[in-house]
Amino acid sequence: MTHLIQIRAATLDDWPILTDFNIAMAKETERRDLPREVVSSGVKRLLAKPEAGFYRVAEAGGDVVGCLMVTFEWSDWRDGFFWWIQSVYVRPGFRRQGVFRRLFQHLEAEARSRDDVCGIRLYVEHENSIAQRTYATLGLQPTPYHIYECEL
Repeated sequence: MTHLIQIRAATLDDWPILTDFNIAMAKETERRDLPREVVSSGVKRLLAKPEAGFYRVAEAGGDVVGCLMVTFEWSDWRDGFFWWIQSVYVRPGFRRQGVFRRLFQHLEAEARSRDDVCGIRLYVEHENSIAQRTYATLGLQPTPYHIYECEL
């Protein structure tokens, strides 16, 4: 990698790039066109409410080149929070160069340093075999669960 990757907490100033990344990710992975005003509102709201979740960004040469979002799920079975990774995006020119690996390793170390986090989870599209291989190399394993939803 030609640039040193630095990981940091996202700030409210990052909302435009996080919005762009979320829109691009939805288009690439699900062929969905998300409305910019809704996504930017959602990004800003999360950045203003750390009790709901947080973003981490990867920088190279002073530019944000990747991100991930974390939300929380309480597990009474484990008396701790699962951190759910969502909204993962790496700029095309920086893919396969360890950006997500650095984001994940930073997040994992952060989670392990706390006594209220019991695990890290994420979901991935069934057809996204590249992402699945990446996650497997980082020690993430498929679970026996399926995800169901009711959109409102």
